[in-house]
Order: sequence, then structure tokens, then C-alpha cells
Amino acid sequence: MSNVRYISNLTRDTYALILAGGRGSRLYELTDWRAKPALYFGGKYRIIDFPLSNCINSGIRRVGVVTQYKSHSLIRHVTRGWGHFKKELGESVEILPASQQTSGNWYQGTADAVFQNIDIIRHEIPKYVMILSGDHIYRMDYAGLLAAHAESGADMTVCCLETPIAEAADAFGVMEVDSSNRVIGFEEKPAQPKPTPNDPEKCLASMGNYVFNTKFLFEQLRKDANNENSDRDFGKDIIPAIIKTHNVFAFPFTTSVSDEPAYWRDVGTLDSFFQANMELLSPSPALNLYDAKWPIWTYQEQLPPAKFVFDDDNRRGMAVDSIISGGCIISGAKVKRSVLFDEVRVCSYSLVKDSVLLPDVVVLKNCKIQNAILDRGCIIPEGMVIGYNHDHDRARGFRVSEKGITLVTRKMLGLAVGFE
Repeated sequence: MSNVRYISNLTRDTYALILAGGRGSRLYELTDWRAKPALYFGGKYRIIDFPLSNCINSGIRRVGVVTQYKSHSLIRHVTRGWGHFKKELGESVEILPASQQTSGNWYQGTADAVFQNIDIIRHEIPKYVMILSGDHIYRMDYAGLLAAHAESGADMTVCCLETPIAEAADAFGVMEVDSSNRVIGFEEKPAQPKPTPNDPEKCLASMGNYVFNTKFLFEQLRKDANNENSDRDFGKDIIPAIIKTHNVFAFPFTTSVSDEPAYWRDVGTLDSFFQANMELLSPSPALNLYDAKWPIWTYQEQLPPAKFVFDDDNRRGMAVDSIISGGCIISGAKVKRSVLFDEVRVCSYSLVKDSVLLPDVVVLKNCKIQNAILDRGCIIPEGMVIGYNHDHDRARGFRVSEKGITLVTRKMLGLAVGFE
């Protein structure tokens, strides 16, 4: 059997379940009205688009998206952008909201979220079930992960990434492996992660992506559901319970697609969200959004092109080292090193630099903005200065992050809330 046919059979026999119910509490007001996977990223995308695109580009065409927390904007986005697949052709992207299938509870943890959808998975009759986190930014060909799982004879495979210990502490599941990459130890979010044998500054962190043999997964989910002391979580409960008695292997994520070095970001804090967007402004960013062989799909409205108007010395509409999306108008203003999402307006004599402006933001005349995140629909009054004096920012009710990034939302500006 050719390698292409072999991989095709693996992906055809796989059902992917994306866990997209995350609250994203460390993003503070950015997730007051949306789940973390629905958060905007990179000028035109939402975070959920990355695991969904990875599935489709990898040849995995049966996907379930598990939702829970403030899911309206997420469901609307997935329906609009990913609802065109034909079930009759063996492909589908289905939304699986918390519907109390097996009990009167909402999803109690990652394992419970899968358990409550066990009948839906069984109906698909997959040989493998791939469970994916819905709130990380990365490009990955899952076919290599599936092939490694099948060839190793694993019951479960955990996708992992070498991560600095300081970043992994209290944040990620950390594993130990032997020389064959079999998992021999696992701790969920340890305060002092165990380093890898080759680098005392790094540890092996779980990406929250797993592959299971379907029958084995169902057995472990039922066993966990009957354990009254369980937190119903893969990292806290299921993985530690099976590593000594079953074949659990690690799959190191070392290469993205097109032989690029592995890129993976958890944009779970204001600072990491800001930094990941800023990284895209590099001439050769680590995350390549321009690779036509591995496109990131999304839903986008039919918008007019971005426009830059006025060319006077003191009133020139311009943007440098920036991402400017459809429908934006830069009218006699300057934008430097910034990411502007759809339909942003920046008016005359204003300066925006080193900032992320989400859709529908309006910056009126004579404003100065730097090191800021402006949430969707913000209208910045004439002459307002943001990001230059943190004490002044806090006095207005804006949030300033640990690294000095100022977050502004509609509510903070006294505007009607409810934008997602």
C-alpha cells in the first residue's frame, strides 16, 4: 500500500473532537462576551480556525466542536464559516453544545465533555478519536501524529512540545518519557516541572492534543465516569491512571507544515495574546499565514478593500509594518507596527502604534495610542491618549497587564456592551 493511501485510510478512520468550551479567564474582559476559542487573532481569524483548518488540511473531514462557555459568537462563526460540509459525502463539522446527554450536569471537565458525546462519536464508527484543544495557535499536519500512533501500537498518544520550565510551571501538563517515547510519568500543571534529560531548562509539555483507539477511549471514559473522586479531566485523571498499565506514547511536535520549525502559542493571557499578534508583523514571521498549501480557513464578510486617504505632510493616511484588514479606512492618520481587524477607522491626526485593534474600532481625531488592545466596537473619543501613562489608564478604568499592555473595552468607555 502506498504511503499516501495509508495516510488517507488513517485520516478517513478518524473522528476529531475539538474542545472549545474554554472560559479564558486570564484574558479578563476580552472573554466577558466570548469563549476563548472565539477570540480574534491575526487580523481576520478566530482561534478556533487553527485546529479546524489543521483537521481539514490533514484530511480529517469528520469534526465535532464541543462548546459550553458563552458560546454564541463561537457557534455563529463555526456555522457561517464551516457549515458547508456535506454529511452525505462523509464529511461534517458539527457543533456539540453541552446538552446534558448522560447526566443533569454541564461538562465537568475535558474527559466528561467527551464522555457526554460518546453516543455521537459511536455513531461515526471511527477507528481512532483525536481530541484537540480549541484554544491554541499553530499549524500542524495531524497525519504524522496518526501514523505514529498506529505504528507504535499505542492505546493513546499525547502530542507534546519542549517548553521552557518557567513557562510550563502551573500552566501545562508535563510528562516524562523513556528512550522509545513511552510516557512513564505525567503531572498536570506542576509548580516545578521535571526537566528533560537533555536540557535542564526545558520540559516536555502536553499540547492538549490526544489520539485514542476508540474502544480503549470508551472504556476509560466509562471507568472515569464511575469514579466519584475524579475531576473528569484527561490530564488530572485519565493519563496518570493509564500510563503504568497501558501503552501511552508521546509524539514530539518538532515541525509544522512545509518543514517549518514547530510553532505553537497558548494565547491565554493578555500579554501572550498581544505578543503573538505582534510576532506576525515580522518580515518572516514564525507563523506563516501566507502558505497557499496549508491555508487557514475562516468566515469573512464581503468587505471593501482597505483604504488610505490624504497625503498632506501633517495629515497623511499611512501604515507601516502593519496588518490592515478589509474595510479599514486610515484617514489622515498614521499606523505603525499594529494589527487592525475588519472595518477599523482611524481618523485624522491620530497615531496608532504597537497595538491590536479588533473589528469595528473607531479612533477619532487627534488620538495617541500605543501598546494597547482595543476590543471590538470601541469608539475612542477625540484627543484621548492611551498607553503612554499607565496611572492615567488605570484611573479611566482601563486594565493594564503585567507587561504594560493597556486593554480597553466598550464597557470601560461607557458604551453599550454585548459585542462579541
